[in-house]
Amino acid sequence: MDERYVGIDLHRRRSVIHVMDGDGKKLGGSRIENTPMNLLGALPPPAEGVEVVVEATYSWYWAVDLLQDNGYSVHLSHPSGNDWGHRRVKNDERDARDLADLLRLGRLAEAWIAPRETRELRELVRYRAKLVQLRSGLKAQVHAVMGKEGVLPSFADMFCPAAASALDAMELAEPYRIRVESIRDLIELYDREVGILERLIHQRLRHDKGYEAIQALNGVGRTMAAIFCVEIGDISRFRSPEALCSWAGLTPRHRESDTHVVRGGITKMGSRLVRWAALESVARYHGGTFLHEDFCRIAQRRGKTKARVAVARKLLTLVYYGMRDGEIRCLRERVEAT
Repeated sequence: MDERYVGIDLHRRRSVIHVMDGDGKKLGGSRIENTPMNLLGALPPPAEGVEVVVEATYSWYWAVDLLQDNGYSVHLSHPSGNDWGHRRVKNDERDARDLADLLRLGRLAEAWIAPRETRELRELVRYRAKLVQLRSGLKAQVHAVMGKEGVLPSFADMFCPAAASALDAMELAEPYRIRVESIRDLIELYDREVGILERLIHQRLRHDKGYEAIQALNGVGRTMAAIFCVEIGDISRFRSPEALCSWAGLTPRHRESDTHVVRGGITKMGSRLVRWAALESVARYHGGTFLHEDFCRIAQRRGKTKARVAVARKLLTLVYYGMRDGEIRCLRERVEAT
């Protein structure tokens, strides 16, 4: 059967489709309004030899699910992994054609298509992270109002239960008082929603062996463990811990040409949330007793910032083994030895 490659340049309202054969000859193309019926109608029938590629951009979930449910072999293109070059003309038709051509030539940089269940869990984890970010902004506004009125914080955390009476007793002008009261009401709502999300996430992950195993690491509680498990997904897609650290953007940038080699700071590519979780997990305890010596050794030689990144990479290595094996053997061996 003749091979056919379909490139879809997917947008919010409209998409462009390009179909070519195994020799790169155009077999068809169209511009459609984004509806399930239009998308399926613009593609050749699902059969052996029909490969479809969609770029991992805004709102790709529905299109990939629809195509897979109807028997198509779907590939997800990595947006930053495919270098389009410096083209004189860039438009949707050329983008769709280039996607199909890269797939045909075997040069397509692919992203992982996470299962529906994983994507649903990601939605909860990422929404919780967004709510916490918004809540932090509200707390910063209270401190800003206090600064305008010359009120100094009497607690390290002005939003702990013990500090509630101090917030109540603050003498502020009426407009500032109204603003602070409104912000405190909103913070209570955020606290409630964040708590609900945390319970839902834990209920869905409580039988996951990797989720339970990595909580043995210092600095990794339920929240951090959920971020690691949900954002990383199927750990078997990484061939090694080094591959996971590279995906998380915690490995040095490497540029090489002839005899000239430059290694810079970490790439900061991949999952921003996983990278944040790894760095945040070692921020206070520096990896605990298992990794603290490494932190002190690197900090003395290279500084605390580089040491924190290096220990975060070591922590993510342990996360890899915990998710893969359901236990972290080096931690267990140390406990048994003591």
